[in-house]
Formats: sequence, structure tokens, C-alpha cells
Amino acid sequence: MKNLFLFLAFFFYVAVQAQENPPIHVEVTGKGKPVLLIPGFTVPGEIWESTVEQLQENHECHIITIAGFAGKDPIDFPWLPKVNNALEAYIEEKQLSDLTVIGHSLGGTVATWLASRENNKISKIVLVDALPATGAIMIPNFNPDNLAYDSPFNNQQLAMNQAEFEQMATGMSQGMSLNPDAQKKIEEWIIMADRKTYVYGYTDYLKLDLRDDLKNISIPVTIIAAEKPFGKEMVTQTYQSQYANLSHFDLIIAENSAHFVMFDKPEWFTEQIQRILSLN
Repeated sequence: MKNLFLFLAFFFYVAVQAQENPPIHVEVTGKGKPVLLIPGFTVPGEIWESTVEQLQENHECHIITIAGFAGKDPIDFPWLPKVNNALEAYIEEKQLSDLTVIGHSLGGTVATWLASRENNKISKIVLVDALPATGAIMIPNFNPDNLAYDSPFNNQQLAMNQAEFEQMATGMSQGMSLNPDAQKKIEEWIIMADRKTYVYGYTDYLKLDLRDDLKNISIPVTIIAAEKPFGKEMVTQTYQSQYANLSHFDLIIAENSAHFVMFDKPEWFTEQIQRILSLN
């Protein structure tokens, strides 16, 4: 009877797990040293397309798209911890060693989290316009414990009709790139996102504060930071402050570029990535 109970419990667990949508979706291409590429909030893995074209001859590229974005099915909340854990498990499952993780925006924050974990197989990380505590620069008197899903701001966003949400997406996209074609893409990705993932997922993002965890990172870290719209001096100060607990990092300022550096300076961006990957 006891064995039957254990079997039924295991069967139920497997059945529930099978019904859950995966937190991450991965496309693999190329051969060579592994590179894991994590996009930003609402952004699909295709953002790395031009970069991967240049890397895949010598690198095995693992390109991530996150649940709830780009038409991928959403998952239950809390969303971001599940994404983080799924990425950590994927690296372990695929036995990716001597791994470089490249992350843009939210993806860079996640890369930082992965590199701060014990016994990770990561050899270097490249952070593209990404901070360890985005909430700390957006919210006065920042305290992650004060952020909740049920808030007036979140409820307002959930209640927006489609036209209102699209208008908001248009305004946001125009500040994220200097390239009009890229702005249109970014707008489409925001609109395509599962609304609940967009709203509650951003709360998860703002709650994440990795500044203390930076002390656990000893591997090479390169940060590519966009100059626009705040200017080189302010950007430099912000990154030096946010990454103060990191023992060493290389900061590269992408001049004449907004948040989506890979769209605003595509050739320059690819050159930087190739150069960083060539370093021992």
C-alpha cells in the first residue's frame, strides 16, 4: 500500500510538471565554445541574430527566449525566479563549461545572478546596458519588500485597453533606440508580450537587487553601456556606483547609442563581442 501511494504521488508530480509551460525556450546553433545569449524584457532571442551570424562559426550559441514574450506561453508567478532557476538548470543539464553569458538589460541582470551562484561553469559575462539593481535607480527610498503585484500602478496597466497599451509602447520604444526601424520592432515586442507577464514580471525585475551578490563574482566582467540619453559622465557614475561591490570590471561606453546598442551600432557592437570572446 505504501509503495502504491509513493507511485501515485510520483505520477501526480510528473503529470503536474508536464502541464506547466517552460520558463525558457532555447535555440542552439553553431559549433565551438558555448555562449549563452539572454535578451531583455519583452524581447525575443532573435535580437541576437546578427551577432550569432558572426559567432556561430567558432561558438555554439544557445539563444534564449523567455516565457510570456514573443508569443511564448506564460508561466505562473513569481516569474523571474523560475526563469533564473531554469537557466541555471539548463547550463547544468547541457554540461556547458567554459561558458560565456551575454545578456542585454534584464538578460544582463540574469547573467549577473548566474555568475554569482556557487559552482557555476561560467568563465566570463558580458552585460549590455544592464544593472544589478534597476529598481534602485527608478524608485526613491528603494526597498524590494515594498514592491507587490497588487499595486495601483500595476492595476492601472492591467486595466489599459489595447489602444492605450499600444500608445504607451510607442512612447517607450522611441526612447530605447535611435533607429526608427528598431523602434518599431521594440514596440511590437512590447505589444506582443503577455500582459500579466509584462506587468507582474516587471515587478519581479525591479525587486531583484544583486549588489551584495557581486562580491561572489571573480570571473571577467565586461559592461557595454549606452551613452544616450544621460551622457557619458552620468552613465559612468551610475555603473561605478551600482557595480561598486564587483572586484573588477571593464566598462565600455557605446557612444551615440541608446539602450538597444545592437540596433544602434550593430557593426561596432559585434566587433566588441568578438574581441571580448577572444580574450583569455
